[in-house]
Order: sequence, then structure tokens, then C-alpha cells
Amino acid sequence: MKPASALPISEAQWARTVVEYAELMGWRVYRTWLSVRSPAGYPDLTLVRERVVWAELKREKGGILTKAQEDWLIALCIADQETHVWRPSDWDEVQRVLGR
Repeated sequence: MKPASALPISEAQWARTVVEYAELMGWRVYRTWLSVRSPAGYPDLTLVRERVVWAELKREKGGILTKAQEDWLIALCIADQETHVWRPSDWDEVQRVLGR
């Protein structure tokens, strides 16, 4: 299930990989399907199991956080929430954080 590191992976492909792994590991996953009417910058994934994890997913190259995304992640950190920004090169960390 590890993303191919030699080939560029789109953010959508990366999101599918992370969601599939999270569900395999028993996480409940919330992902906004169409964010047109959602607050700007809201994290891509809300993952719930024995704790809540908030994750923003970015492609490897060129995927930068917007100011609104940064603001959401900062607000969640201030509220003592677990937040992550994951790129395909972070696959080992994703497995560590979401594994059993």
C-alpha cells in the first residue's frame, strides 16, 4: 500500500491512500467531499479512534499551506489537538501515527 516514491502522486491519490490505510487501521474518517460551502482552510481529514487526529494532505512538490490552512492548524494546536501535515514522503510517519 506504500505510495510509489519514484512517480509523482497527486493530492487526490495521496488522500485515497491515507484514507484507505486509516480505515484499515480502524479509524473513523471524515473528509469534506466538496468544500465549496465549508470554511476555508479546514483540514482535509478528521480521524477518530482512541483520539482525534487532524491532517492536512499535500502533494510532494508545490503543495503549500494556505494562510487559512495554517490558521486552522494553529487554532487546533492551541486547543491541544493533534495535527499533521502529510506528504507522500511522510508515509512512515502516517503508518506510525495511524497504526495500531
